[in-house]
Amino acid sequence: MMFFGFRLRTAALATLIALLFFSSAAIAHPLSQGALEIVVHPTKLSVTAHVTTEEVSVTNSATGETPLPGPWAATGQSAFEQHADYLAKHLHFAADGTALTGRVVSVTQPPDSSVTTNSYAVYEFEYPLPHASPRVIELKEDVLQDGHFKAGTSWDATYVVKISQENQASFDALLTRSGPINFVCDWTAPAPGAQPPAQINKSHLFGEYFHHGVWHILTGYDHLLFVSALVLAATSLWDLIKVVSAFTLAHTITLTLAALNLVHVSERVSEPLISLSIVFIALQNVFWPADSKGWMRLAAAFFFGLFHGLGFAGGLIDTMHQMHSATVLLAILAFSVGVETGHQMIVLPLFAGLKIARATRATEAGRNRLSFIAQRFGSAAISLAGLWFLVGAMKLCITGQAP
Repeated sequence: MMFFGFRLRTAALATLIALLFFSSAAIAHPLSQGALEIVVHPTKLSVTAHVTTEEVSVTNSATGETPLPGPWAATGQSAFEQHADYLAKHLHFAADGTALTGRVVSVTQPPDSSVTTNSYAVYEFEYPLPHASPRVIELKEDVLQDGHFKAGTSWDATYVVKISQENQASFDALLTRSGPINFVCDWTAPAPGAQPPAQINKSHLFGEYFHHGVWHILTGYDHLLFVSALVLAATSLWDLIKVVSAFTLAHTITLTLAALNLVHVSERVSEPLISLSIVFIALQNVFWPADSKGWMRLAAAFFFGLFHGLGFAGGLIDTMHQMHSATVLLAILAFSVGVETGHQMIVLPLFAGLKIARATRATEAGRNRLSFIAQRFGSAAISLAGLWFLVGAMKLCITGQAP
């Protein structure tokens, strides 16, 4: 038994050393969000893009015939010009079904390109129209879909869009790779001095942000690990409802406050704490199973849920100022519903599977033994995965560079 314990400690130490020396900076939910302001003129489209330095760095280091390495991927005017050229080719506009070709008009670097996530470059594009006064403008994107990433990692770029005709009401939408945005033009002259109200396609916007929330969870491996650790310790449906409700309440609070710009915490703080939450909850399941139920577990789920909410907000926070206030509230609601739907897609099947497995044991002792094995070994695996993310988050915290 002592020999087994020695081997277990040795294996854990070897795993830790491997993580520290051989891991790249892991990121759990690779997502970048920018903003596009589009004005439709009778003969051209004027497009202003706001993109994070993180997106510039990732794109330049993973695409093209001559990708830029490491910290040079977003350093200097030429790096931003390279990304602007790339973006112009991967934002696909069409006027009445005819594809448009854009050109870069200007490139403005962010004040501090060493800050990867909350620092924005500004690009101006121009897309000439094949004929005057088109009826429908269509917009699609395939940004980062041609990137060469490490196995198991992919990036998803989305954009808050504000599109309008010159001197007319704007239309808010979310551009993702899942589908196009169609803007119907109205070339009738507005009444002199009239200020038309903002247009919101509520069903389209709700659907896009709902899908965005679900996708964020299903690709947010840190969030999935955390809720899985919570589920492993829940032996009854009531236990599950209480702990998931505590987590949901907490992350909904901070997601809403962050999106409304009432709370802001740097991801250099939130990302390590999210990773630490995985390790803490998983190790609590392994070494202190008595504390994995009751008020201690509810308090831990609520406390760490506050930081997960900031992780859910992600790039939404800094680009929502481009949207109208009514649109922001609808987007928060849809995204939150999507996040919870994504959670339940994991929580309910996992909990049901554990209950079914327990039911296959004839005796209470057998059922308890199965629960013990699933909780201990499953949580041990989750803690190691959480440690992987923690190392990557600490590297991001220290260097400020995205992977």
